[in-house]
Amino acid sequence: MTSPFVAVDPGTVLEDVVESRLVPAPRWIVIVWNDPVNLMTYVTYVFRKLFGYSQAHAQELMLKVHHEGRAVVSGGTQERCEYDVQRLHAHGLWATMQPE
Repeated sequence: MTSPFVAVDPGTVLEDVVESRLVPAPRWIVIVWNDPVNLMTYVTYVFRKLFGYSQAHAQELMLKVHHEGRAVVSGGTQERCEYDVQRLHAHGLWATMQPE
């Protein structure tokens, strides 16, 4: 009868197997900054058009931009935020992005 144990060369070193885990991509945020050019109604309109926000939410964000100088209007992957910044620039708004 054969032994269930297999002889291993004593010089052999077994290495630990490291589990690889998927690390989610870091989140980014898009910030719209206050400017002296665009009307508040226009900024509200752009937020509704680009992001599908309700009138109330778009107005709340616009007022935050107006009173505090900036507001976070979207977030997600770096690529998505780059896209959002480009769309905001195309509509004449001053926007930047940064890691969350």
